[in-house]
Amino acid sequence: MTRLFFADSIRVKDTYWSCFQPSVTVRAVQTFTMDIFLGGFYVLTILCALLYLATRAALPAVTDAAFSVFQRTYLVVYLLAMGGDWLQGPHVYALYESYGMTTEQIDILFVAGFGSSMIVGTLVGSIADKYGRRTNCMLYGVLYGAACITKHFGNFWILMIGRLLGGTATSILYSAFESWLVYEHNKRGFDSSLLGNIFSLGVLGNSVVAIIAGLIAQRFADAFGFVAPFDVSLVVLTLMVIIITMTWTENYGDKTSNISHSFGTALNAIRQDHKVLCLGLIQSLFEGAMYCFVLEWTPSLSIIYKSKVGTSDVDEVHTDIPHGHIFAAFMVSLMIGSSLFKLLNKYTSAESFMRFVLAVAGLSLMTPIFFKGNQLIIFIGFLVFETCVGIFWPSMGTMRGKYVAEETRATTMNIFRIPLNMIVVIILLQHLDRDTIFEFCAFFLMVAVVCQQWLYTLCEGLPRTANISEKAGVLRSDSVVEAQEKEEEIV
Repeated sequence: MTRLFFADSIRVKDTYWSCFQPSVTVRAVQTFTMDIFLGGFYVLTILCALLYLATRAALPAVTDAAFSVFQRTYLVVYLLAMGGDWLQGPHVYALYESYGMTTEQIDILFVAGFGSSMIVGTLVGSIADKYGRRTNCMLYGVLYGAACITKHFGNFWILMIGRLLGGTATSILYSAFESWLVYEHNKRGFDSSLLGNIFSLGVLGNSVVAIIAGLIAQRFADAFGFVAPFDVSLVVLTLMVIIITMTWTENYGDKTSNISHSFGTALNAIRQDHKVLCLGLIQSLFEGAMYCFVLEWTPSLSIIYKSKVGTSDVDEVHTDIPHGHIFAAFMVSLMIGSSLFKLLNKYTSAESFMRFVLAVAGLSLMTPIFFKGNQLIIFIGFLVFETCVGIFWPSMGTMRGKYVAEETRATTMNIFRIPLNMIVVIILLQHLDRDTIFEFCAFFLMVAVVCQQWLYTLCEGLPRTANISEKAGVLRSDSVVEAQEKEEEIV
């Protein structure tokens, strides 16, 4: 995600502004623009702090010492893993340009990353279920660290290898860590309602890490060149692997099945259990819209319309925007969403409130279509969307913890990412206009609302949290059991 945020910023900046000489009027517009984004960041920061304090006061404190240790053990590793990713984001595109890569070559490298995540990443998910999630998380550090090393070479094919390694590592990041967490949480018999608390803190901490990593990456890039942030990332990833080795225990999915069997079982579970199917569709549609947004937020906020003096005509003006302030505001919005999740989850289920969150997210991404050139309204719309993203992540983690079978959890989660990566690859390869892309985003999210309503209907009448002792004892969904029984009958 971070790679696209900043890569797109640089690409648009080069395309629109390299030969643009600002006039006095434009400089005044840019000053006003800075005020909007910087002021928005300050307001959001105050709101986030107040909401965080209100959330802590409204929700009971966790008194289970064993759970607190477990939560801390997971979050330290998870945030280091995310930090290693965030450190690389701001300067990928700039590094490729510094090596003399053309725009077409850079696009190919980005497509290769998503393609490897779509194809190889699914295989890696099956490996995690069979050979261990802890081992897979360590493999993430090794693969991503190797990708960092390739950044020292200006050869296209070596950089391609790095993109393939990075894409595979990203699939592990978004599947194996959560799979390890859910299994250990259930195995140790912690209250199932506390799982959402971990996911919420993960989003909160990830937002803070993103801001800090961006500042560190910029400092090292300024001092030592564009490759330096990747060296810092390598150090962070190495530290993460060491901590995993010292503090995490191993857990597995179905150790007895081969990789193809695990993949087939996961597909059967998705096909037979409509709750799992709904989750997969919602995740793919929402994240597909999110990545499209990542590609387009910079040009959407860069364009304003100024009336011509003495006429009714307007000029399209491209303004330089403070990417750092905007990105920080997005991260604070994510933190606000994380706190809102805690409050919402206290009073109702994720299956219920996510219907409205997805609808609001869809409406927020329509602002660039209906308010083109209005920076303030579009910026507010994007902040609302990022708040929805902050609610989405812990909500999806909580629901996956309930409904996705333990034996093939990592495999299933990577299958969910196949449509997402297909959407991103298609968007990268096409030259769609901005309005069309945002129309697709809104459409994806409205379809996700329908899927969420379907999931809510399927779950209506069921208890909000499963009996944890039963869940820890069984650790498999009915759909997986049925699929395995059918296979045994055939044999």
